[in-house]
Amino acid sequence: MNIYQVGGAIRDRLLGITQKDRDYVVTGATPEQMATMGYLPIGKDFPVFLHPKSKQEYALARTERKTARGYAGFSFNTDPAITIEQDLSRRDLTINAIAEDQDGNLIDPFNGQQDIKDRVLRHVSDAFVEDPVRVLRVARFAARFSHLGFTLAAETRSLITAIGESGELDALVPERVWSEMYKALAEQDPQVFFTTLRDCQVLNILFPEINDLFGVPQTAKYHPEVDTGIHLMLCLKKAAELDFDNEVRFAVLTHDLGKASTPKEILPGHHGHERRGVKLTQAFCKKWRAPKNCTELAVMTCEYHTHIHRMYELKPATILKLFSQTDIYRRPERFIKMTQACVADARGRTGFESDPYPQADYACRLAKQINGLDLTSVINSGTKGSELGQAIYQHRLEHLKTLIEKPD
Repeated sequence: MNIYQVGGAIRDRLLGITQKDRDYVVTGATPEQMATMGYLPIGKDFPVFLHPKSKQEYALARTERKTARGYAGFSFNTDPAITIEQDLSRRDLTINAIAEDQDGNLIDPFNGQQDIKDRVLRHVSDAFVEDPVRVLRVARFAARFSHLGFTLAAETRSLITAIGESGELDALVPERVWSEMYKALAEQDPQVFFTTLRDCQVLNILFPEINDLFGVPQTAKYHPEVDTGIHLMLCLKKAAELDFDNEVRFAVLTHDLGKASTPKEILPGHHGHERRGVKLTQAFCKKWRAPKNCTELAVMTCEYHTHIHRMYELKPATILKLFSQTDIYRRPERFIKMTQACVADARGRTGFESDPYPQADYACRLAKQINGLDLTSVINSGTKGSELGQAIYQHRLEHLKTLIEKPD
């Protein structure tokens, strides 16, 4: 029995970055032997165990054989005779196919160390095409390591294009797509996930709603980058730079979907794109089974982001209506996240990256003050029913009028 540390921990150590997960592969052992030594079985599809003390994962070395379409169409062989080199051969990228034995020796049959030095993301073998999830994983690694100078190998790009043409991506299930995309949004360069897929000619297959934004013009005065797709990528980059959480980043991703459906006769203007985008955003969230919190914030941001942009221009009654529609009274934290998405939108424009955006703080300040307004006198006035609701509205409106500011 031999134990090897594998994958991300080795890669990250060689890159000089913080090691997160530590995974291990065991050769020369059976599931029964692992159980006898106190390892706890957790694997469903193939034998994976938790160490009895550290609780870290130990998987039996395995090989795979493609049996059907999709990422789940595999049979696994975990015979004790399988070598560490055979196990590494089934991995996605060469930089992830490095192992270390218990004496500290590196096993690197696919030259992953050289690709780390050269900053190249390269597939291990043609077996890559058997698992369509790997297309998304490669794009995610591109987003993770872009700031270190990593680029995609030409042959890997060509292979991903061929996978798209084969129709294999159609076998992906929504949960796996959502998982990879959501993880990618958390990376330092989330926009690279989408640009990599586009460079490989599969963005139109996986996320046509995003792909359709590229080439759609905007008014150069407000959007010097002009192209809506480029604007969206700039927005995602800015959201990451500002360290906004993933809910906000997803809302940024979907906030302009309506611009792809703008009638050609009104371009480069996009009047009404907010309302048009709502149905597209709802459909996008439903297709990938986005969690309720992500869906709600994304839809709300799509519909109301231009309200925040024009916050200083809105009448008090319009602001109060906005507060009601976005439910600041029960969900104030969601409103704050929407304004964060608006910051990324405003600064995700060429030449506007560092410009002040007081609208966000102003909107949040007004919302907090109206939400915290003492309604005791109105409630105790004896007014009931719909008249009470109108009285509360009027009380809030009169107070809001005293808070209205003009931009500097």
